[in-house]
Amino acid sequence: MNKDVLYFFDKKPEALSLYEFFEQKVLSEIGPVSIKVQKTQIAFSNKHNFAFASFIPVRKAKDRPPNYLVITFGLEHRVESPRIDAVTEPYPNRWTHHVLIQTTEEIDEELMDWIKEASRFSACK
Repeated sequence: MNKDVLYFFDKKPEALSLYEFFEQKVLSEIGPVSIKVQKTQIAFSNKHNFAFASFIPVRKAKDRPPNYLVITFGLEHRVESPRIDAVTEPYPNRWTHHVLIQTTEEIDEELMDWIKEASRFSACK
């Protein structure tokens, strides 16, 4: 495990297993990607960033579970799903989606399909 990743999860070590599972899925289903640990997020990129893992507060504190990770991805269209906690359109035809996960079971085929689509969208820019 990368020491920067371990430092990122220093204050929330219980979420590290969620991240490790997500990273493994991205690497096995999408292939080689660059992973950059930043102060507030971990970015996954090919040509451009396409997915992020973070702790951004997409829900009110009282509605957030004690152990969670937020997965963020960008697409050229808005996805309508009860799983998506927040959506913004920072640029025309660029939709940013945030999904709060609290178990590895939530890193499922549906989420990974969105991540794969985001990877393809990012590579085409």
